Amino acid sequence: MKVVILGAGVIGTASAYYLARAGHEVTVLERQPAAGLETSYANAGEVSPGYSAPWAGPGVPLKAIKWLMMQHSPLAIRPSLDPVMWRWMMQMLMNCTSERYEVNKGRMLRMAEYSRDVLQQLREDTGIHYDERTQGTLQLFRNQQQVDASAADIAILQRYGVPYEVLDKAACLKVEPALAQVQHKFVGALRLPGDETGDCFKFTQNLARLAEGLGVQFKYGVNIQRLVREGDRLESVLTSEGTFKADSFVLALGSYSPILLRELDIEIPVYPIKGYSLTIPISDVQRAPESTVMDETYKVAITRLGDRIRVGGTAEITGYNLDLRADRRATLEHSVTDLFPGSGDVGQAEFWTGLRPMTPDGTPVLGPTPYRNLFLNTGHGTLGWTMSCGSGQFIADVVSGKRPAISTEGLFMDRYGSINRPIIVSKELA
Repeated sequence: MKVVILGAGVIGTASAYYLARAGHEVTVLERQPAAGLETSYANAGEVSPGYSAPWAGPGVPLKAIKWLMMQHSPLAIRPSLDPVMWRWMMQMLMNCTSERYEVNKGRMLRMAEYSRDVLQQLREDTGIHYDERTQGTLQLFRNQQQVDASAADIAILQRYGVPYEVLDKAACLKVEPALAQVQHKFVGALRLPGDETGDCFKFTQNLARLAEGLGVQFKYGVNIQRLVREGDRLESVLTSEGTFKADSFVLALGSYSPILLRELDIEIPVYPIKGYSLTIPISDVQRAPESTVMDETYKVAITRLGDRIRVGGTAEITGYNLDLRADRRATLEHSVTDLFPGSGDVGQAEFWTGLRPMTPDGTPVLGPTPYRNLFLNTGHGTLGWTMSCGSGQFIADVVSGKRPAISTEGLFMDRYGSINRPIIVSKELA
């Protein structure tokens, strides 16, 4: 079967690899000059199934108000007249209940845990390298209130069998020795030993090369102009480099997916949530983190990537704006210099921003659509790197007419109901 994939971020590239492994003839269309140059380029570096949780949860509206009052706020809202922004925020608020949080987190954990297993198998099969480490994530609590609030997440981790450790200060220092210099600034942590770290850009580039070895063609510098439909099928994709026809199409354009889908009268609640990162050269290894430390107060992840420290975080609701803001950089600098002073040369840091494709319930949108040969692989939010391999294998199975290894419940676009025509689900998945 001929398959065209739109987008060569980590999600599109993983989709290409697993579809090619399933025996399909795959072409990937990407506007950038190489794979992984947008949201996949400089994310926080976490492969963190244990930390998979929706942003919408009980108490979040009140927390958001408090965050907006902080000097180094993890959240920024830049209001506009865009009705899509306001609709998305209202949908997110509707998910801020205990019942919805538990359902949504369960769906996210299902995909994230599966994806971590698929990534580990890929590493074993191919020997792929990407500054990977398998030393877990430390969610660092600066006060007792944060420790107490973690009880709800721990209960869900227990229910789904996700390994975790509750650490006191002394135990934290055994995992992250560099924190000894600031041990008066935190009280404990939740450790997720099954989590991993790695450079998503390096991974995407290397996976693209592996995919090319399986026959995948990557067409770079190609701007997608329009999807051409005929009845309940897509016929082709019109681009700046001509027309591409295929038997099936996979849309993996991240935050830009809903723009193209609206032309097909498909509405999915995927909205860009802007994030920032710093990539800092390590100047003192003894002062640097061993793996990932999640600063719970500022919602900032500080991750060791080889000879660099990646500091990623903040959420900015501002549409498709890609301006680099000094106040967001200040928040990232504050977190890393406060917890790991002297670890890296902040003055030499690369400052970056990207758009996370967020759904209001946190779960990605995968699988079939109202068109028989159009499939979605988008809406992963902050967890695209975490869920990439699982999502790639999942979509390869769905396109191939096979039942995926995990349940499809709650992963298709029909969970939103809305104004769309019913999705067309193959009999193998029904």
